[in-house]
Amino acid sequence: MLNKKSTQKSKEVTPQQLPLSRKEALILEMLILSRRELFGLEMVKTSNGELKRGTIYVTLQRMQEKGFIESKPEPRPAPEVGIPRRMYWATGLGEQVFTAYCSPRANLALDFVPAGG
Repeated sequence: MLNKKSTQKSKEVTPQQLPLSRKEALILEMLILSRRELFGLEMVKTSNGELKRGTIYVTLQRMQEKGFIESKPEPRPAPEVGIPRRMYWATGLGEQVFTAYCSPRANLALDFVPAGG
């Protein structure tokens, strides 16, 4: 069985994958900087109001379809019932896309000189 994480790293970022929406960029940033798997509602809670409960899972699903993130259900003890939470992490492709998304913005910020300054 192929490891999806390793196959995702071999892909190159294409212009169709950029630009990211602000929500997608924020989610990738949170996943990359945390260096661990996160739950959807955990991202909502730490986003300072930028992510909402009503849209987080739609955005996560779209990002997973694009190959930017992957997920798995949370392991649960046998007697528990209900739908398990999903844990999300950035793929190699997601990290590449986020880096490409940030690069022009970082260069613009460095090149910007305020008027009169």
